[in-house]
Amino acid sequence: MQTSYCYFEPMIISDLLLQWYKNNKRDLPWRNTQDPYSIWISEIILQQTRVAQGLPYYTKFINAFPTINEFSNASEDEILKLWQGLGYYSRARNMHKAAKYIVQNHQSTFPNNITDLLKIPGIGKYTANAIGSMAFDLKVVVVDGNVYRVISRLLAIDEDISKNSTYSTFYAAALQLMNNASPAEFNQAMMELGALICTPKSPNCAICPLQILCIANSKHMQTAFPVNLKKVKIKNRYFNYVVLIANNRTLVYQRTNNDIWKNLWEFPLFETPNPITNPIEIIALINENVVKNANLVFKESVNFKHVLTHQNIFATFWVFTTTKVNPLEDKYELVEI
Repeated sequence: MQTSYCYFEPMIISDLLLQWYKNNKRDLPWRNTQDPYSIWISEIILQQTRVAQGLPYYTKFINAFPTINEFSNASEDEILKLWQGLGYYSRARNMHKAAKYIVQNHQSTFPNNITDLLKIPGIGKYTANAIGSMAFDLKVVVVDGNVYRVISRLLAIDEDISKNSTYSTFYAAALQLMNNASPAEFNQAMMELGALICTPKSPNCAICPLQILCIANSKHMQTAFPVNLKKVKIKNRYFNYVVLIANNRTLVYQRTNNDIWKNLWEFPLFETPNPITNPIEIIALINENVVKNANLVFKESVNFKHVLTHQNIFATFWVFTTTKVNPLEDKYELVEI
């Protein structure tokens, strides 16, 4: 027996939501097409990325690779170059694998069913359902952070969203709320409401189309939902990048470690358990690991902090000038500045 999560007629909710979406939705290029390739590109780029930041990247990718065949035939270096600055580089590599898979196994055509979409490398339930609903009008719902937030507040669902078992609860609730609405329109409307109105902090309930139906709003408990009992332990990491400048050239190397930054080029890097404040400590590491017989002159240090969901990265760029550079390892290359 299916549990009912909706205390109101689902059609009323979907009608109010879709009317709001029609009048308030942002004009985004992937919303004006049913091309699964374009929708897929947008969905992968927007993972862990705000729309304002992701839109220029979407445009660059579509212009550079208008078809999945062109994307599949591109080199990894070309793709990573376009991805530069977006972070989470494994997304770009998985996209490349997925494109090759679709070309080789589906004659360059995206499959039009969820089962086969889920077999594509890098495509999980959320992305498969997004492509399925928006490109092929399949009656499936997408459940992301925005949807968890909207539905948990609307229906006062207090299940812990950090548990995998909770997904089915929210999926069933969203499917019930969709009713007979267009899957593409409903899914995008739900995500848009979460992004623009039902935000994590300070939701703008006064202009929400579902305000009078929202249980959390009626009880003034918006910030109590969604329930997430998983506590993420934040780790501090200290990166020390060495910028050696010699005759308008600098030393770089290509990462080979099997991590999210694999194959990317960077300055010589030392990760230390604690922050370093004295350039003498860096000079010792350089002489021992990077170059030999170098007359290093300290110029400046520049500090950055990058906050991720599970770690804080404190990066210091140590800039030195020198008259000659003799790398201790073949992996280092001198490039023009």
